[in-house]
Amino acid sequence: MEPMSEYLRAVVLGLLQALTEFLPISSSGHLVLAPHLLGEASSSLTFDVGLHVGTLLAVLTYFWRDWLRIAHAVIRDVPRRGVHIGEWSEPSRLGLWIVLGTLPAVVVGALFKSTIEDWFRSPASVAISLLFFSAVIGAADRLGALRLREPDVNARRSLLIGAAQAIALIPGTSRSGITIAAARALGFDRTASARFSFMLSAPAVAGAATLTLGEAIAGGEVIAWGPLIVGAMVSAAAGLLVIRGLLRFVQTRSLDVFVWYRVVLAVAVLLAVATGRL
Repeated sequence: MEPMSEYLRAVVLGLLQALTEFLPISSSGHLVLAPHLLGEASSSLTFDVGLHVGTLLAVLTYFWRDWLRIAHAVIRDVPRRGVHIGEWSEPSRLGLWIVLGTLPAVVVGALFKSTIEDWFRSPASVAISLLFFSAVIGAADRLGALRLREPDVNARRSLLIGAAQAIALIPGTSRSGITIAAARALGFDRTASARFSFMLSAPAVAGAATLTLGEAIAGGEVIAWGPLIVGAMVSAAAGLLVIRGLLRFVQTRSLDVFVWYRVVLAVAVLLAVATGRL
């Protein structure tokens, strides 16, 4: 049986994952920093993916009606309409756009996963990413128009948002932050941007989790299943609350508070690195 400290660490990281995955402040960046505060046992990539599975469950659960509508529409439209996408219903097209928007992250992850893990998992690189993409997210949110809604997603726009999701493989970027920023830059309102960002995360996270766990098992890595499952359950439950809260928040507010949080955290990390504390 795992020591109780491992389960406590799992709970803390599960809460951290839920907050940082959906808020535009970078879950991967926070999980890179976490070992320096919670011990090296929290640095396992397998454990990172386990926490992402928890937030995946949150997305699947929160948007379950949307997923059912998409599935029913695809089953109906594809046999009847074939490849005539313009004749598909709106839910069918949304499902296609989510798949299309996932492709850039799949390609970039397949080609550069090892490089990203080697080069960008230090506290200093996380801080630099936090700072740089704070400016990107803040500018896109402030300058982006509010004229497009979820039905306005199309092939070109989904690919552009998907390309932004690929950039988020770099810790400190924030997958939700950069995809929301890309959608805002294209003219989507904040609610539509956040909804599409959350739904777009589902296939990418599911694929990454399956691939990484498979590699870990094949490579003989020892997986602490008990703490991993606890962390996933905590991140799933908390993730549901965070999704609900953020979707309500963006209806009336900008992303400025998250941008400033990123800046403060980045400066604190850089100071800690400069003084030898990290």
